[in-house]
Amino acid sequence: MAASIEIQGAGVSFHFDGQRRVLSPTLARMHPRRRRTWGLRHVDLRVGPGEGVALVGPTGAGKSTLLQLIAGIVGPDEGTVRVAGRVGTLLAIQAGPTSRLTGRENAELLSVLDGVPRTRAAAAADEVKELTGLGESFELPLSSYSQGMRARLGFAVVARSGADVLLLDEAHEALDHEFRAVMADHARGLLRRGGIVIAAGHDHAAIAPMCERAVLLRGGAVVDDGPFQRVVGDYVPAAA
Repeated sequence: MAASIEIQGAGVSFHFDGQRRVLSPTLARMHPRRRRTWGLRHVDLRVGPGEGVALVGPTGAGKSTLLQLIAGIVGPDEGTVRVAGRVGTLLAIQAGPTSRLTGRENAELLSVLDGVPRTRAAAAADEVKELTGLGESFELPLSSYSQGMRARLGFAVVARSGADVLLLDEAHEALDHEFRAVMADHARGLLRRGGIVIAAGHDHAAIAPMCERAVLLRGGAVVDDGPFQRVVGDYVPAAA
């Protein structure tokens, strides 16, 4: 199956109570004084095999929400989302890993939660360890890890998952330059095999090696879509 993403007229809304706390859909229906805000609205996006796409824009533009929509973490409140291929995500440093478990235990747990059989997850842990470059720290609890070490672990698990669609949020910006090169090499290999990479963040230099196309979001809407250098070049002066 060829990797592909097709989003048509998609919107994601959030409900808040009087103290601006986000309500779950169930609580929103029960809360008489809720307020609805759209995180994304009328989004159209098509991505085909072999495409690397950067999501750029100011904080709060909807980049992370769009990644969560593609990953299936949130569903559309309007429109349609179709994703073909196995999805691997590195959406937040704090999401998924458990601080009391070691790097090895977390690698095995995250693989199992991703649908990998337990025996295969355990066997692949040494491969994950090698890719992380964490050495003996791989056997220590995550509570002793820096953000960069957590990001290394998360990416290594995703890289070994066999994903056809790789989603990267700002968590990858915690990586040092040496490991960013490892990540970029993996992403380019995935693109050559017909996979898809969607990367969001403010460090455009880190995203550039993986993406030839960029999508600019503002206020939850797509306002530009085209070649990376042109879209980012137009956006950065406006942001300044």
